[in-house]
Amino acid sequence: MVRDSKSYENESLILLPACLLQSARTVDIPQSVLEDLKNFRFKNAKGTTAISIKIVKSSLTMAVDEEFEDQSIEEIAEELPESGPRYVLISHELKHPDGRTSYPIILINWAPPSSPIGLMTLHASALSYFHQVSEVSKVLEVRDGAEGLTTQAVNEKLLGN
Repeated sequence: MVRDSKSYENESLILLPACLLQSARTVDIPQSVLEDLKNFRFKNAKGTTAISIKIVKSSLTMAVDEEFEDQSIEEIAEELPESGPRYVLISHELKHPDGRTSYPIILINWAPPSSPIGLMTLHASALSYFHQVSEVSKVLEVRDGAEGLTTQAVNEKLLGN
C-alpha cells in the first residue's frame, strides 16, 4: 500500500529519547569508573599494568576492583579471584616481529567456572557494553583460571596468531 503525505496528518508521532534507542543495559558504569578507565588508557606506563573491574550485584553497577603496576601477566592472573568474573584491561609491552615495541591495551574477559551463575549472567550481559565503553579492540576470553592468562596467550591474541 502506498501512502501519500496527507494520510499521515492524523497519526501521532512518538519520539523516543536517544537513551531508549541504545541497547538495553543491565549494569551501569558510574562516572568515577569511566574516569578511571580514561586515566588508565592515557597513562604512559612502561611494562605491564592492569585495572580490574567487577560488577556489584546489589547495585547493578561496575566498580574498580584492583589496579596492578609493574607485574607480569602471570602475577596478575594469580591475583584475580577464582570465584568471580572480572573485566581486566591490561597494557602490555609487545615486541613486534619487525622490531617495533608497542603498549596495546587488551580486554580480558575473566570468567572462571567456579563463579556464581547469577553473577556470570550479569557479567556476560554487560560485556558488550563494557567492551564498547573501554574502547579496546582485542578481547581475550579466559574461562580456565590463571592457567589461561599467560604472556604467550596475550601476545598471540595481540599479534593475531
